[in-house]
Order: sequence, then structure tokens, then C-alpha cells
Amino acid sequence: MDRRFLAIIGIIVLGFFGFLLFGNRGSNNDSGGNSAQATNHVEGKLDSKVTLVEYGDYQCPVCEGYYQAVQQVQQKYNTTIKFQFRNLPLPASLHPLALEAARAAEAADLQGKFWQMHDALYTPQNYDEWAYDPTTQSVRSADPMPLFKDYARAMGLNVTKFQTDFASSAVNDRVQADLAAFANTKQQQATPTFFLNGKYVVNSKLVDSGGVPSVDAFSKVIDAELKTVGQN
Repeated sequence: MDRRFLAIIGIIVLGFFGFLLFGNRGSNNDSGGNSAQATNHVEGKLDSKVTLVEYGDYQCPVCEGYYQAVQQVQQKYNTTIKFQFRNLPLPASLHPLALEAARAAEAADLQGKFWQMHDALYTPQNYDEWAYDPTTQSVRSADPMPLFKDYARAMGLNVTKFQTDFASSAVNDRVQADLAAFANTKQQQATPTFFLNGKYVVNSKLVDSGGVPSVDAFSKVIDAELKTVGQN
């Protein structure tokens, strides 16, 4: 993962400056009149005193770079803390397919398969197929729906219902509610963004000396919070 993660840093730097210039103008946050509640996709020890929340963008190369480490952290702390994921698709000027991917995950959730779709979207082989072309080192812009339908079919979803839900206002409202929830945190809109028990965690605390997401780094932050709340 190290080599793959470092290979996309140049794209992120360019994307960051593009976000500063265009992020506020091209926001996907259009939640006017939306009464939907923010999503509640959780795994792990649901009654834990410690909750790690990730706000992520499925087309974000850095989020995909964090995916493997986050999976390992979930395996390590699955019986100790609660994990939650919320949608934070960045503006289409940066990630033109991010909103579609978030809708795909929410549509899958309506058939009880959110985490399966979440994993399918971030799995490196699939990610390279729908979101990022490692050969040209650029994001893809083709219609991802045929691939999303393939993922849905592979996990046993009713594909017709999946496609209908994907296009529904109910699914869109879920994504917009997550965007609104993130806006309420007053943090810079960037992905991935992590909160531990509601406290913003700077990403520099979650990587090793080479800037690569690290299970050990995550563990230090989580263990400190477990000690604070008195949960072992």
C-alpha cells in the first residue's frame, strides 16, 4: 500500500489547490428543505464509549489509500470501539463521480448491504476500475453505473430496485444530510476526516513517519481515548 499511496500524492496536491479555488463554488451540499437525518452506518462494539467516525469520499485517492489501514484498525478494535462512516463527496470539479458513488452505497443500504458496497467501492481493483486510472494518473469520468450494477449483482442485490433507489430523492437526501452534518462541525471540507468521540483528529496523527496511514498511529490515538473514558 505504501508505494501506491505515495504515488497519488501529486494528484492530491493539485486537487487541494483546485479545491481551494473552486470548492466553495462547486459544492454538492444542496440540502435546502431536506428533513432527512444524517446516516448511521455503524460497525463494531455498538455500546462502546468510544466512536471513530470517518467522513469519506469514495472517489478520493487519499480515502482509498486509508482504506486498508482503516480495515485493519476495525479488525483490531472490532470488539472494543464503534466505527461509523458518513458521506462527504467533494465538489464535482474535483471528484466528478463521488456523489454517484455515495448514492450507490446508500442505495445498497436500502437492501441491507451498505458495508458491502462501501468495501466494493474502495477495494483497490474496483477503485481502479470505476474511480481512478493508475496508468494516466487521473480520475475517470465515464458513467460508473454499469460497474455499480455489477457490484450490486455480485452481492445479491435486486439490481432493478438498486437502480431505482440510486436515482431517488430519498437517497440523495441521505447524502445531503451527511454533508450538512459535516458542515456543522466547522471543519475544512476535506477527505478523509476523522472524529474520535466528537473530537476532530488531525490526519498527521494517523500516519507513520513517511506519511502513510498506519495502524500503529491509529492505535495510539484510540488507546489514549479508551484510557480517558475508562474503557479497556
